[in-house]
Amino acid sequence: MNVVDPVADFLTRIRNAQSAAHRHVDIPASKLKRAMTQILLDKGYVRRYINIDDGKQGLIRIYLKYQQNGKPVILSMKRASKPGLRYYCGAKDLPRVRGGLGVAIVSTSRGVMTDKEARHNHIGGEVLALLY
Repeated sequence: MNVVDPVADFLTRIRNAQSAAHRHVDIPASKLKRAMTQILLDKGYVRRYINIDDGKQGLIRIYLKYQQNGKPVILSMKRASKPGLRYYCGAKDLPRVRGGLGVAIVSTSRGVMTDKEARHNHIGGEVLALLY
C-alpha cells in the first residue's frame, strides 16, 4: 500500500479507531510517527504505545484513551500542513489551539515538538497537526 501523506494516514487511523471505540490501533512505523505518538503520550491523549517488530518497517500499537462516559479524549485532530500546501510558521506566529488548551505538533530543525516547546525554544517550522 502506497501512502501519499503518512501524517494524514496516521491521524485518520486514530480517528477511525476512536469512532469505532477500539482499545488500540496499529500504525506502520516511522521516526516521524513515533515522535508524534510520543507527544500524544506526553500530553495525555493516549494511554501508552508499543513498538512491534514485524520484520519490515515495524508497527506502532497505540492504546487509545477514553473518558468515563466512553467518549475519546481526543475530540478533534486536523492536518494543518498538506502535501499540496505546506504550512510553515515562525516561532512567534505558531498557532494556539483552543487558546492554549490544545496542541499543535510542529516539525522543526531540532525535531518534532509541540507548539509550546517550539515557542519556548524560539524555533519555527512546519505545523503538522492540530489536536484538542
